[in-house]
Amino acid sequence: MKKILIVFTLLLFTISGISQDKYLTKTGHVTFEASVPSFEEVKATNNSTTVILNIENGQFAALVFVKGFRFKNALMEEHFNENYAESDNYPKANFKGEIIDFDINNINETKTKVYYNGTLEFHGKTKAVSNLPMTIYLSDNNEIVLSGTLKVNVEDFDIDIPKVVSNKVSKQVEIEYNFPLKKK
Repeated sequence: MKKILIVFTLLLFTISGISQDKYLTKTGHVTFEASVPSFEEVKATNNSTTVILNIENGQFAALVFVKGFRFKNALMEEHFNENYAESDNYPKANFKGEIIDFDINNINETKTKVYYNGTLEFHGKTKAVSNLPMTIYLSDNNEIVLSGTLKVNVEDFDIDIPKVVSNKVSKQVEIEYNFPLKKK
C-alpha cells in the first residue's frame, strides 16, 4: 500500500510539473481573407481555435475545425465548406510549429517580434513554413499572447477555384491569428 501511495504521489507531481509548462486556449481567433478589390469580401473568422504552447521549448500547435469559420454571407459559408474546403472530408486544419530561440524569461508586457517554423495542414495537404514573424507578449491578465499573419497560396492545398469566380477570389489567402494563452 505504501509503494502504491509513493508511485501515485510521484505520478501526481510529474503530471502537475508537465502541466505547468503549458499555456492553452480554446478560444483563439483565426481570420482568413481571400478578397479582391471591387468584389464582395471573402472573409471568415473562427473564434474557437485550440492552441497549446510548451514554454520549455517554444513548440506550439493549433487546431481549427473548418466548419467553425463564419462568413457574413451564409451562402458563401456553404460554398466554402462544400466546394473549397470540403470540410466533411477534411474537418480540421492543424499547425505545428516552434518559436526560434524561445526563452520564457524574455516574455513581458512589451510586444516582441519573434520568428517561427512549422507545418500547416489543410485540405489533406501539408505545407512547411519557415522564419515567419509573430508578435508575443504577456497581457495584463498574465496570458501569453501570440499574434500575427501569414499568407498561403490556395494551389499549395489543391483548392480549385472555378473559372466563373476566379476573378472574384484571391489565389493568395491572408491568415490573421490572435491566441491569448492561459497557464494550464
